[in-house]
Amino acid sequence: MLHRTIALALLLATPALAQPAAAPATAIADNPDVQAAERLFSAWLEGQIAYRGLPGVAVGVVHDQKLVWSKGFGFADVATKKPMTADTRFRIASNSKIFAAIAILQLREAGKLRLDDPVEKHLPWFKMKPSGPDDGPITIEQLLSHSAGLQREASDHWSSFDFPSEAELKSLMADRQAAYPPQTRWKYSNLAFGIAGLVVEQVSGQRWADYVQANILKPLEMTATSIDKPDPGLATPYGSRTPAGTRRVMPFVDAKGMAAATGMTSNVDDLAKFISAWFRRAPKAGGHDVLSAGSWREALRVRSVDEEWEYGSGLGFDIERIKGRTYAGHGGGYPGNTTMTMAHIDDKVGVIVLTNTTDSSPDGIATQLMATVGDAVVKAAKPAATPTWDPAWARFAGRYRNNYSDGITQVVLMNKQLVLISGNARTTEVREKLEPIGNGRFRLVAPDGGGSIGEIVHFDETPGRPMRLVTGDDYSERVEGF
Repeated sequence: MLHRTIALALLLATPALAQPAAAPATAIADNPDVQAAERLFSAWLEGQIAYRGLPGVAVGVVHDQKLVWSKGFGFADVATKKPMTADTRFRIASNSKIFAAIAILQLREAGKLRLDDPVEKHLPWFKMKPSGPDDGPITIEQLLSHSAGLQREASDHWSSFDFPSEAELKSLMADRQAAYPPQTRWKYSNLAFGIAGLVVEQVSGQRWADYVQANILKPLEMTATSIDKPDPGLATPYGSRTPAGTRRVMPFVDAKGMAAATGMTSNVDDLAKFISAWFRRAPKAGGHDVLSAGSWREALRVRSVDEEWEYGSGLGFDIERIKGRTYAGHGGGYPGNTTMTMAHIDDKVGVIVLTNTTDSSPDGIATQLMATVGDAVVKAAKPAATPTWDPAWARFAGRYRNNYSDGITQVVLMNKQLVLISGNARTTEVREKLEPIGNGRFRLVAPDGGGSIGEIVHFDETPGRPMRLVTGDDYSERVEGF
């Protein structure tokens, strides 16, 4: 799992900046700091492989629409010493859930279903036992956000490696009982996404694999990606390392009716194309834009969180936090394969970690990859901006009283920056700043969403009355004292 943290620090002395164009991908790849981060991460991962006895790892770092760096470490097959490469393919397991959510949202955009539709509307056989008498219907949105309360699995398939077929999945529902009422708590469920895949089939009239191939893989040109097909390009899958240092070779396992939850195969290059799609925002879907901007925002919005509020789910996405930054993506575990995708959406940077063993902890590898190469890429893509500042704005500094509560807002002049603090603020922490947007106007920027955050601020200097600080639709008037 990723770890989700939302924290935005405002630096007191940071001037307002004009936003430059992002550096081209070639410039980012050639940036000395990016290359230094690649060497640092490579040295660290080589040590992990050596001391932990990992077979192999393939990684990639994406910025916006380009794969900036990719590399294979160790072996795709230990016995033959076949080297791991960025082209090596892996079972990406629960990363499949993001594809399932995209498919559902595509059908919603086509007007064929609603997220708040009861699942039973499309699958009349979906009549599992509720956890209690007042549960209410389970909706499609709840399936995609791990808030349906369903059991985690459909059968003993992680022990037997015998996943249920679609017909078996239907037949077992009558004997299943929900663990919780819908919307009670975040509860991860592979079963829920198996059901979501059957919704896609029922509504679209296509087999799950055929729908995904035509509507997601083909538009994104993901030619190395498949669903539950044996592939000669697959890395040899290994089990966990025993105390004796050995690992058994794991079998190829068909996810069958659970394919939408865990059945896909891919590689670094294709997943880079997939992550790039997360960063695009088109008014409507079409071509390589598999979803509209609105649907992407819905998919990436947190819908449910775990009981400790450390991570949760959007639609198909895990949304988690690490050191004050919010990341989206998914982890995946399958017999002999563990994987991780994670992206910082605002910075348009993503990382991919694919491994051919069950004990590699790809989330930890992905975190280190993001903290080294990912962070260096973000910095290289955002060259230093030039301050946008008019010395005449210094006249706006002062105290302003509002008529509602007689409260005082102080506009303080920092280093080429105007910030706001309350007259009776308990600390010197700056939470609100004025970001210039042109023509003497500013945007109110702050970490939280209260008040008039994101709205336009200007100073009304109409003759014959005190200067006004106009924030959104309200104003405060200039005063000398408190």
